[in-house]
Amino acid sequence: MAVITIDNPPHNHVSPAMMAALADCLAAADAESQVRVTLLTSAGKSFCAGADFTGGGRSADDDMTQASRLYGEAARIIRLRKPIVAAIQGAAIGAGLGLALLCDFRIASTEARFAANFVKLSFHPGLGLTYSLPRAVGAQRASLMLLTGRRLKPEEALHWGLIDGLAQPDALFDHGLGVAMEIAGNGPLGVTATRQTIRADLVAGFEGSIATELAAQRLLRVSDDFEEGVRAVADRRHGNFTGR
Repeated sequence: MAVITIDNPPHNHVSPAMMAALADCLAAADAESQVRVTLLTSAGKSFCAGADFTGGGRSADDDMTQASRLYGEAARIIRLRKPIVAAIQGAAIGAGLGLALLCDFRIASTEARFAANFVKLSFHPGLGLTYSLPRAVGAQRASLMLLTGRRLKPEEALHWGLIDGLAQPDALFDHGLGVAMEIAGNGPLGVTATRQTIRADLVAGFEGSIATELAAQRLLRVSDDFEEGVRAVADRRHGNFTGR
């Protein structure tokens, strides 16, 4: 078994470079014959609090180029053969929620929280969330999360099926490790073959969704409402949206 830890303080925001490094690490574990499952953890208070494109500039073209790179690296992770278990100790917000949904299973701390908050920016969801979130919780509950941007507490996330287990913060790693070891104790050929059948439509569905998401994001990125949404979130207030 492999353990991979995201460590990008202060809140483990995901950038294209970080996602590429993570995809590289996961791919290396996936290719190692002695590794049957990977446990993905994060350092600090947040699992991943969203995307960070600041290194690429702030123009619309720059941001969308960065988003395209980020989503391409996520697609690399979707294509891997072996199971990934995520141990989520804090916020999994926006792209962080998308990252969590790239994994097969999610074990969360009682201090975790989950949100797809794109509409609060007057923006379109990304990182395949329009595909992966309905697949995890069903279309109706996914629509509620995506259209309200509300934050989900871990108990509700467990009830909805967004996460597969709940643990106190000091027991989270051991709980996640236990799930990973339970998988790793089985026949690896049977595990990978079964996983391939279960996820047969996943790659095509995910890649189709990120293409659609990027097209919608390109249109919304240049709107007045997006600029207002960014200011409103930074100011911790409701946006004064005009529909332009």
